[in-house]
Amino acid sequence: MTNRRTFLGYATALAATPVAEALAQAVQATGSVTQSGLVGKLEGPTPAGGPTPTKFGEAPQLAELVKAGKLPPVEKRIPEEPMVIKPLESVGKYGGTWRRAFIGPSDGENGNRIMASDKLLFWDHTGSKIVPCVAKSYEISADGRVTTLFLRKGMKWSDGAPFTADDFMFWFDDLYSNKDIVPAPIADMSAGGKPGKVVKIDATTVQFVFENPYFLFPSMLAGDTSIGGGQSTRQSGGNTAAGYAPAHYLKQFLPKYSSEAEANAKAKAAGFDNWVRMLHVRKDWQLNAELPTLGPWRTVTPINTPTWAMERNPFYYAVDTAGNQLPYMDRIVMTLAENIEVVNLKAMAGELDLQERHIDLQKLPVILENRDRGKYDVHLDLAFNGADTALHVNMDFRGDPVIGKLLGTADFRRALSMGIDRDQMNDTFWLGLATPGSSAPAESMPENPGPEWRKKWSTLDVAQANKLLDGIGLAQKDSEGYRLRPDNGKRLVIELLAVKAFMDWPKHAEMIAQHWRKIGIYGDVKEAERGLAFRRLLTSDHHIFVWTNGGTELLYLYPSWALPTDISNGAYGIEHAKWYASNGTQGTKPADPKMIEALELFRSAAAKQEGERNKIAQDIWKIIVDQQFTIGTCGQSPALMGVRMASRRLGNIPGRTCIAQHCRTPGSARPESWFYKT
Repeated sequence: MTNRRTFLGYATALAATPVAEALAQAVQATGSVTQSGLVGKLEGPTPAGGPTPTKFGEAPQLAELVKAGKLPPVEKRIPEEPMVIKPLESVGKYGGTWRRAFIGPSDGENGNRIMASDKLLFWDHTGSKIVPCVAKSYEISADGRVTTLFLRKGMKWSDGAPFTADDFMFWFDDLYSNKDIVPAPIADMSAGGKPGKVVKIDATTVQFVFENPYFLFPSMLAGDTSIGGGQSTRQSGGNTAAGYAPAHYLKQFLPKYSSEAEANAKAKAAGFDNWVRMLHVRKDWQLNAELPTLGPWRTVTPINTPTWAMERNPFYYAVDTAGNQLPYMDRIVMTLAENIEVVNLKAMAGELDLQERHIDLQKLPVILENRDRGKYDVHLDLAFNGADTALHVNMDFRGDPVIGKLLGTADFRRALSMGIDRDQMNDTFWLGLATPGSSAPAESMPENPGPEWRKKWSTLDVAQANKLLDGIGLAQKDSEGYRLRPDNGKRLVIELLAVKAFMDWPKHAEMIAQHWRKIGIYGDVKEAERGLAFRRLLTSDHHIFVWTNGGTELLYLYPSWALPTDISNGAYGIEHAKWYASNGTQGTKPADPKMIEALELFRSAAAKQEGERNKIAQDIWKIIVDQQFTIGTCGQSPALMGVRMASRRLGNIPGRTCIAQHCRTPGSARPESWFYKT
């Protein structure tokens, strides 16, 4: 096992390696990482056309259980109309354990994304086309008010219980509509401010019905949204927005099916304060190994242990074109790493079979240098979001009236943005592979407002930044050149809350704080553990949160890193998010009229067809960039889950995958179709 001293030796020699020189020369010669030969073809497995296989195969370990009478035969475990996946290269082999790393209980997305095929609908490997998933098909009414899902007859949960429309009604009636469980409504479940409802047509047909047109809804179901996340991504972490839930299992924890007293007594006996707290844990696939799920694997050792382990779901609803039930791999074992450095170290030592999460772009030269030693291949996947590192400004900070007023002032935010040297950040943290500029999505995306918005308020201009700050009453400075508060003459301090996760955002924040010295702003970087940081966002107890704006390349599917729309994300002010999500019945209305304008535009778009939605998105991005609600730095790079290291023993691994948020990297590449060649 490669130790830290060896790793540091690699890092010391980094600048002199032939691979480092070749990397720099390739990018310099072409002016683009895309054209440098480092990025493969965008490809992946696809839903198979044609008839459903009539003969089915299964993993040897499941065949043994069938022989012992502990499982039904495979043809009884899969639906009558299973999802048929055409593998990328070939039909695979059964067996093997996928070795992977995670960094603790806050790293739940590490598994959520692998389980993404428990979504009702999904996006294909290009991220541009909706394809069937849990639902075999769907249709939307001509007026956009009704989306009908057609389920797979005979589909089952991982414990063998039937999966039917009743699981949707249970979710809607007993979970989502219970304010003890879901205190505020989900914005995705309303159209034009009017809440929607779920209607059972028969056992395999369910409808989502809205008073207003909602042409966007199928895309929401397919994307990483509150309603589209699926059992794995949205029943965990206290969320309750999957659209369905295992009624046969979860009813036992609800007072409706016993009594308040009995439910609370059961909770206290299990060590919980009350039945609500117990329910949130029991419906969390990451924590509860007994919870029935629909994904290709299921948890057997929970995330709050040093080894988060998952085993094959024997009732998984997908097969390959030869009729073999997926997944091919027996198990996934995620080993706890103390930090991201250790993840990278283990990956380079060949101790992980496929890892894209937490792989550091800055280590790319040494990663490439050690491919033969670690017996892995490297794939670079490029993103479409505008900012891998973004400064999300809390527009509802109330802990200090002076700070709150400044954060809510557009010229203050613009000055902060123009005080950042993005070119230095790109060279230092992205190896020059990123695109500096605003938070707007890539120019290739239909929602992009135009190339001129890449630079607006988003290039280094110290003189203009100082002029704006002087103009809003911050002209006074102390002996070190830092600006003083207008109320008490003390130094003005702006906090940057940062997490070391996919990138070393605390280091990025420290560099930004150094840049701000030239405009007289004292930036105080506060590093926090990811879970603690996100809990802090829910109290609006932060000035600026340093994170990505990944997902906003398709604004309507994942808007919460661009606008306050999601009650689980308080980056821009949790009370504003509650106000939007509840259509004004809860929370606090934003004071900034431009924020209200952007939110109203966003709400109106769901009723529009795709072309008009894109035009509205462009107008929203113009507001976001002009007002600098999110201060972008550098993006459109492989930095966030785009440096993919794959063991050479693995088959069906694509040359390039979609790493947009709605593709649920690596979910759209269908990990259930990967296999060990040897």
